[in-house]
Amino acid sequence: MSDSAHATNGSAASVAADSDDETVAAAAESEERAASGEYTFDDLSVVMGTYNEEEAIATVLEDIDEVTDGKAEVVCVDGSSDRTPEIAREHGATVIEQEPQGYGVAVREAVLTPDRPVVVTTDCDDTYPMEALPEFLAEINDGADVVSGDRLYHGAEAMPAFNRFGNHAFAAIASLLMGERVHDTTTGMRAYRREVVQEIGWTENTGLSAELLIRPLMRGYDVRERPIRYAERLGETKLDPIGGGAAIAKSIVTVCLEEQLRRF
Repeated sequence: MSDSAHATNGSAASVAADSDDETVAAAAESEERAASGEYTFDDLSVVMGTYNEEEAIATVLEDIDEVTDGKAEVVCVDGSSDRTPEIAREHGATVIEQEPQGYGVAVREAVLTPDRPVVVTTDCDDTYPMEALPEFLAEINDGADVVSGDRLYHGAEAMPAFNRFGNHAFAAIASLLMGERVHDTTTGMRAYRREVVQEIGWTENTGLSAELLIRPLMRGYDVRERPIRYAERLGETKLDPIGGGAAIAKSIVTVCLEEQLRRF
């Protein structure tokens, strides 16, 4: 074997040793963060259900990548017939293909797929501000179990007036039934400690977003609402405002009553 070959093998061994040292150091750092409760974007998964969002998905994924320096994991549960999944994969997202079965089914799959300790749900229509991710993570590090983006705090002028009225009504109904004031029950942008969503049984589909706020709140978890800016969506909405609104209202009443009964 030539000297150059020996030199190459020696360098490879050195690189391997360095790599092992880095792996051990990274593992120790991760354990230290977990023990202290301090999470970084390496501990974050951003998840979403996607359905024919080829107009917006690239922008959303690019924003996540920029804000988290490419460290956050992204999971899309997709039932599209357009180029949405292709674009998502091109941007490094994990895509799980699923027949369209509704909002809750997609989000449930997206939330339970990753194994990182902090999960952020969002929509793929570019309405939610990915620049808020550092603030959400900071709230989790401060002890929050759930951080919920309040779209209505700043007025949500980009939201259709009928939808805005409905969201205020949903919050009023939930607040009355829970005996605790909430401002935005149906926001699509929230951060959760992973163990919270694992411990809570979910039952709703269209009303899942409200359920994932109400159940933790009524079970005594540290739930915080944080104002966020809401932008005009890219692409067409898929939700029927009348039928969907009725389903959400029914979910809110059902979940609140179930949680009240749990206390007895």
